Amino acid sequence: MAKAKELKVRVENRPGILGEVASALGEKKVNLRGAHAWAEGSQGFIRLVADKPAAARKILAARGLAAEERDVLEVVLPDRPGALGAAAAKLGRAGVNVEYMYVGTAKGARKVSVFFGVPDVAAAQKAAR
Repeated sequence: MAKAKELKVRVENRPGILGEVASALGEKKVNLRGAHAWAEGSQGFIRLVADKPAAARKILAARGLAAEERDVLEVVLPDRPGALGAAAAKLGRAGVNVEYMYVGTAKGARKVSVFFGVPDVAAAQKAAR
């Protein structure tokens, strides 16, 4: 169980904005390890975990996007049925409330990283061991 830096940015809800943000990061060789995006009315939100969080924050700032930074719990799981359920249940039994999570995997992947937004990352790290 590791701690990862997550950046959350508020953007205009319009076609192309996600591509612009992701492309700006990619042009500077910042790789996204995890991402979640959604829209509420005229605003969009992007949560991302980058391999170089400080560089990502700087790139976003140069585009006029203020990034909120938060620690999240990263759990690497085998890519098989039930793995997420077991990890989430373990956190629940320890009294850790999961506020949100996101995950992604490519076909044929053997492991996935799951990013959990939790109130106390240190406590969650202990619980997830």
